[in-house]
Amino acid sequence: MKVIVAGYFEFANEEDVSVMLKGAKPHIDGALQEEGCIAYSWTEDHLTPGRVWVYEEWTSEETLEAHLNSHWYRDMGGYMASFERKPMNNIIMKYRVEKEEPVYDTSGVARGHFFTD
Repeated sequence: MKVIVAGYFEFANEEDVSVMLKGAKPHIDGALQEEGCIAYSWTEDHLTPGRVWVYEEWTSEETLEAHLNSHWYRDMGGYMASFERKPMNNIIMKYRVEKEEPVYDTSGVARGHFFTD
C-alpha cells in the first residue's frame, strides 16, 4: 500500500530557505533514486516566509522504512542541523493510501467523493 509523508517545518531565518534547498539537492536527488521512491519534494512556501513543505510518496511502508534507515535520511538530518529552525508546532505525518482516483471525472468535473467503492 502506498505511503505519503507530508508536512512542513519553519526556519528561524527566512533567508536560510533558498540556501538550504540548494544545498539539500544532493540529498533529495539521492532519496529520489532509492527503491520505492515515487516523489520526494521540498518546496518553499511563498506565502509564509521561512516555511518549507515536505511531500514524499513511497510504494510501501517497507520502502519508507528503508529510507528512514538510509544514509540519505541521516545525511539530510545532519545537513539540516546546520540551520536554525523554529520549534515544531506541527507534526509531519505519514498516510497509508487505501484508494486513489483522479480528482476530475471524465466530464472534467472536480469531485471530492470517490467514483468507485
